[in-house]
Amino acid sequence: MMRFIEGSLAVSDAVRMCRPDVVSAYPITPQTHIVESLAEMVANCTLDAEYITVESEFSALSACLGAVAAGSRAYSATSSQGLALMFEVCFNLAGMRLPMVMTIANRAISAPLSIWNDQQDSISLRDSGWLQFYAEDNQEAADLHYLAYKVAEDQKILLPAMVCFDGFILSHTYEPVDMPTQEEVDAYLPKFNPCQRLDAKDPISFGMFAFPEYYMEFRYAIDQALQQSREKIREAGKEFKEKFGRDYSALVEGYRLEDAETVLVAMGSLCGTAKDAIDEMRGAGRKVGLLKIRTYRPFPGEEVAAALKGAKRVAVLDKNISLGSKGAVGLEVKDVLYGSGIPVLDYIVGLGGRDMRKRDIERIVTLAEKGEGDLFYGLREEVA
Repeated sequence: MMRFIEGSLAVSDAVRMCRPDVVSAYPITPQTHIVESLAEMVANCTLDAEYITVESEFSALSACLGAVAAGSRAYSATSSQGLALMFEVCFNLAGMRLPMVMTIANRAISAPLSIWNDQQDSISLRDSGWLQFYAEDNQEAADLHYLAYKVAEDQKILLPAMVCFDGFILSHTYEPVDMPTQEEVDAYLPKFNPCQRLDAKDPISFGMFAFPEYYMEFRYAIDQALQQSREKIREAGKEFKEKFGRDYSALVEGYRLEDAETVLVAMGSLCGTAKDAIDEMRGAGRKVGLLKIRTYRPFPGEEVAAALKGAKRVAVLDKNISLGSKGAVGLEVKDVLYGSGIPVLDYIVGLGGRDMRKRDIERIVTLAEKGEGDLFYGLREEVA
């Protein structure tokens, strides 16, 4: 059913239909509407779940960890400093192979304090062992929760997943979203069947001490699960298309790439702006295309390389910065295209919520055509 709905509420309704047993979160802008809505659902008995109120984000994710370890499907949501406070528990969940889904309403990290959007928060946890999905619009933001649970809980994967969507730009924006019925979601997403769980009658331990002789093998196992998850994402995406008509079988998505000489690479809502800018530039005879990365972890290296092989140049739009180096996505793309002869130019954009408009996209394309890149785009003149 098509609904005109706020992004956060579309996400909360999608989470409801995933039937979590436990929800635990701490309110933080711009994520609050999601968990506020879920708390109301629990209070009104439209969601049969335990809502655990806590004193911090660290406690929220710790409660989810315990819930999944006990065999429950769990959910949380956070942003920015809240995700930073969860740092230790994020690594614990992946290390213990405990699958859950957490929504990240992407927001800049302080200091200085900012409540506006960039993707530094989730990117900073790219190495934690979580699957990471990035939504372009609110339809994707809702849909990716069904897919994320299906992949995360697969017996061959068993890893937690983040569904990331841009704070305020999507979380507080109303869009038409096609919401499935509960029966349709139930047919797609089976009940959680834990591989193992805490049971007083059959006690086991999670996250025990590991000597150097064994620790590296645990990290290897997580890496292998992430590598294998690519195929699981494709399978789950193909099934999603068969049931709902929207195709998520590819970890990346191309736009007007057929003859593109300059290809932009981006994640999140910036892709929508880029598509509009590309249409205008195409009208002026400029051969520009877009490669949207929907799945950042595991990184879809083969698909990125295949999509970009015909480009004369690549311009990455990074809403993050690996300080002292480059943007995180730019580094990944440069690695994938190393030796191909295709120049990859990295542009740091939109940090702290700074606007990126169509004219900015066009200017970046012009810079890329001149071979001018690897820079912070749009710095104030007195700083630059």
